Amino acid sequence: MTPNALLSTLQSQQNWLITTHKGPDGDAVGSVIAWAAYAQACGKDYLIVFPDQPAAYLCPFLEGYQWEVFQADKHYAFDLLFALDYNAPSRVGQEMSGFVANYPATKVMLDHHPGPEAFCELTISHPKACSTTEVIYKTIEELGQLSLINLAMAKGLYLGLLTDTGSFRFPSVSAYTHQMAAHLLSLGLAHHEIHEAVYDVNSVTRLQLRGYAIAEKLQLHPAHRLGIMSLSKEELKRFAYQKGDTEGLVNVILSIEGYDAGVFMMETEEGVKFSFRSKGQRFVNAFAQAHFNGGGHQYAAGGFYEGTLSAALAKLESLIDQL
Repeated sequence: MTPNALLSTLQSQQNWLITTHKGPDGDAVGSVIAWAAYAQACGKDYLIVFPDQPAAYLCPFLEGYQWEVFQADKHYAFDLLFALDYNAPSRVGQEMSGFVANYPATKVMLDHHPGPEAFCELTISHPKACSTTEVIYKTIEELGQLSLINLAMAKGLYLGLLTDTGSFRFPSVSAYTHQMAAHLLSLGLAHHEIHEAVYDVNSVTRLQLRGYAIAEKLQLHPAHRLGIMSLSKEELKRFAYQKGDTEGLVNVILSIEGYDAGVFMMETEEGVKFSFRSKGQRFVNAFAQAHFNGGGHQYAAGGFYEGTLSAALAKLESLIDQL
């Protein structure tokens, strides 16, 4: 797809529906914020629709924007649907996947996950990009519209960069990533305020939950250089779990000397959610896809198991040699 084809589509349609994946993380929220700000800069009408409620620490970033959680019985009449930070309808969850897949308007994907499905008329996919906000920035640059990027847009773009790169420490970070960040800072972006809003908003119960998970629930498998951490529904309730409280906890495992893979498991009412992380020459996306209905990036992937935490843990342990 050429920049001219995208620009023509954007210019010709007034009403934009902006969507992202279920369980929105910093890159998802940063992407929809950046694209909503871009819509405003272009004089367009928009609505952000999430499959589910974003974590509390991300909601302040959405102040001043038009957004809501998807309502299955509501009629959404828009000229364009944007799929940001996801590459398949299944990523928005069961309730919303049919809506996205069958939406009658033109659909545009902006994403950085490998293996995009062909459900959009216009697909912009850069798997080597460190975040979807980097894809958005690059797209705006290719459209010759960098001058439209304002401080509001910069906040969303930087939020995605910061969170999806682990504060600029993952291998996906490139010279282009830092050039982008430099441009955003030149616009007056207070980058430290975004970092504080993401990482320095702990409640006492959140810290206690994380401490308990590390001290009591970390299983180490030295022969496989692998750590596994799991939390049951009862344990989450004990520490008054709020959405986002376990964000980044799996990365603690990778900080252990000599370990290059980590798995975090969290039991929910629907089943068990998995977060896989790795580094070096060890990759987790194919494993997550093959065994736990998931996928993602080489070094960061998710998964899901329909069953109990003990059954999910037993299955994982039986497959350790393949991870």
